[in-house]
Amino acid sequence: MKIEIFGPGCAKCQKTSQEVEKVVKQLGIDATVEHVTDIDTMVNRGVMFTPAVFIDGEKKIEGKVPKPSDIEKWLKK
Repeated sequence: MKIEIFGPGCAKCQKTSQEVEKVVKQLGIDATVEHVTDIDTMVNRGVMFTPAVFIDGEKKIEGKVPKPSDIEKWLKK
C-alpha cells in the first residue's frame, strides 16, 4: 500500500503525517508513507488545498487533517 501526504510541511501537514503513521503502526499495515512537498506535483495530481492524503493513487481527503477513525476506514478497505 502506498500512502502519499501532500503539503509544504505546515502544522496541519505534520499533524496529518503523525496521525497517518500512528494508525498504520496500530493496525500493523505494510505501507509506504511518502511526503510530497513539490508544488508542481501537487498541482498535477489535482491538489488545491493541503494537507491531502492519497492511498494507492486515490484522493481520500483534502484541505483538512483527517480523523484517526477515517484513516482506519481507508486502510481497512
